[in-house]
Amino acid sequence: MDVTQRRGRRIMMSAAELDEFLATERTCRVATVSADGAPHASTLWFAWDGSSLWLYSITRSRRWAELRHDPRVAVVVDAGEEYGELRGVELSGRVEFVGEAPRTGEPCPELDAVERLFARKNFGLDEMPHDGRHAWARLTPEAIASWDFRKLGGF
Repeated sequence: MDVTQRRGRRIMMSAAELDEFLATERTCRVATVSADGAPHASTLWFAWDGSSLWLYSITRSRRWAELRHDPRVAVVVDAGEEYGELRGVELSGRVEFVGEAPRTGEPCPELDAVERLFARKNFGLDEMPHDGRHAWARLTPEAIASWDFRKLGGF
């Protein structure tokens, strides 16, 4: 994965900063493409494993249907209230679906680590609770852009 960005190098997050940010933030905004080409944005919890962003989506959602039809996606994770506090990451590429859909907890070694990570981060649990309504989509980004306006100092 190439995390080099051409613009904004001054405010770009380092690889360690990006990992720490994505490991601690909970909410992302997912932009998908509708069948007619129109964009659709929605909010979702996620997990970051150091190389891929894992989206845990309701399978009966518009977002899931759109990803099944067209796996292209852009995801933004951001934080900050005041201008000088703004920071975030945009990841884009194509998702891959992992595990059964909907997820009921059938053994899937590829999901073991990410489900533990997600359960701890979002539920404070050691095991993932499966409700038979959600499933996993993995985004291994083709492009990443990041910003941290705190690096500007006094503007």
